[in-house]
Amino acid sequence: MTFSIPFRKGFRFVHESVGLDKVIKTHGSVRAVDHVSLSIQNGEFFSILGPSGSGKTTILRLIAGLDRPDQGDILIQQRVVNSDPPHERPVNMVFQHYALFPHLSVYENVAFGLKMKGEHQANIQKSVRHMLALVRLEGKETRLPGQLSGGEQQRVALARALINRPVVLLLDEPLAALDQQLRQEMQGELKRLQREVKATFICVTHQQDEAMMLSDRIAVMDRGKLLQVGTPQEIYDHPASSTVARFIGLSNVLSGTIARCEGTLCRVEHDVLPPVMATCSPRDSPQGGVTVMVRPERVHVSPDMSANGYDNRLQAIVHQVLFTGNEVVYHVRLRDEAIWMARVPIAEAQASPLVVGQPVYVQWWAHEGLVLPAHTAPC
Repeated sequence: MTFSIPFRKGFRFVHESVGLDKVIKTHGSVRAVDHVSLSIQNGEFFSILGPSGSGKTTILRLIAGLDRPDQGDILIQQRVVNSDPPHERPVNMVFQHYALFPHLSVYENVAFGLKMKGEHQANIQKSVRHMLALVRLEGKETRLPGQLSGGEQQRVALARALINRPVVLLLDEPLAALDQQLRQEMQGELKRLQREVKATFICVTHQQDEAMMLSDRIAVMDRGKLLQVGTPQEIYDHPASSTVARFIGLSNVLSGTIARCEGTLCRVEHDVLPPVMATCSPRDSPQGGVTVMVRPERVHVSPDMSANGYDNRLQAIVHQVLFTGNEVVYHVRLRDEAIWMARVPIAEAQASPLVVGQPVYVQWWAHEGLVLPAHTAPC
């Protein structure tokens, strides 16, 4: 299956901020970016999600001008910028470890870019004050980076990058150096900043929850290939492949073969388990070996066969019970020894608690399972 944004010679999207057109970049014998085409819109918070080595940081470097494509074009505001050096592009970048000057104060770090441009002192002071207020660092102008928390250091890096008013801000794993609580706080801060400055933010991350919370749209990459582009809900509910399904959120999977299909509803047979009914993706009509994906929050686990008349029902044994605060996660072992997960709201779990070793039924509706090709190569 091939997935990319279509490009026609001489045609550009009217509101496009950044475009990649059939871009290839090779590092030694490794093709880091492999025929990638993308269109990122003005004012969009766009995340590139993928495991280490997927090519996502290389794409940031290509947009920034730190690398040049071997083939294809990089466009910013509908103009090819392949030969433009970094300082001539309306782009700024925040690196994973912030790259602050340790011997300069917060004020001096933020003002650095404007001083290099030869701006008047009065303009620099006004711009720095405005930017520090925007990132909520008023009163900390004289502190050194080493006197700041991790979240405050990141805000300084953001202020320094935004003070030059870039059209595009590139963020390389912006929350990776923060602990869990700070990460959650800064997710809201990043989204607020993006709305206020009205710039295009392009964020690289390997954290799927981070991409889901921050992004208007997400591109999923693996081994240099673009697997899928869509809104967080589109990618979560309708992954284009089993690879995307496993990378975006937790998934229960069942392998089998299609016995028959009626419209978008398919009957999938398994060697050991009873047949199940699931929905085919609107993009594909898989034939032969397939994977049925069911999200854990869609699975109903009960000691009795439900009177709700679920389309699918499998026998299992409770393998593990995990309490997470607002929900209980049940791990259950199916007859084929596969372990499935069910995420149950705490009130429901407390009303009908299950224990390890208890026989149960795993049940779900046909429209809550998605049929995907069993082995989907990257696009």
